[in-house]
Amino acid sequence: MKKILIPIVAVSALAATALPAVASAQSINQRQDMLERRIDMGVRNGSLTRHEAQRLRGDLRETARLENRYRRGGLSGWERADLDRRFDRISAQIRYERHDRDYGYGRDRGPGRW
Repeated sequence: MKKILIPIVAVSALAATALPAVASAQSINQRQDMLERRIDMGVRNGSLTRHEAQRLRGDLRETARLENRYRRGGLSGWERADLDRRFDRISAQIRYERHDRDYGYGRDRGPGRW
């Protein structure tokens, strides 16, 4: 019984250490995609101006370049947390810009204005 149990525990421990790295890579890519979709949606519905969208996309590209640099040596916990903070900041910027009443076409037009 011990002979069978030891390899099972070893394989389980190895899988537990390998899975978070794969899962974190997916969630980073998913977050980037989600933020890009939010920017696109803001441009389409007029809640983001083209200038705001370009700036937000630039921030997103800069974070993607940083992610590539981090991944060269393997993504550490600190680097993952740094990327998460940067994505949180971009998300907050998107939320702010979409609700700041700078409308995409005819910037002075908005609710209650002609």
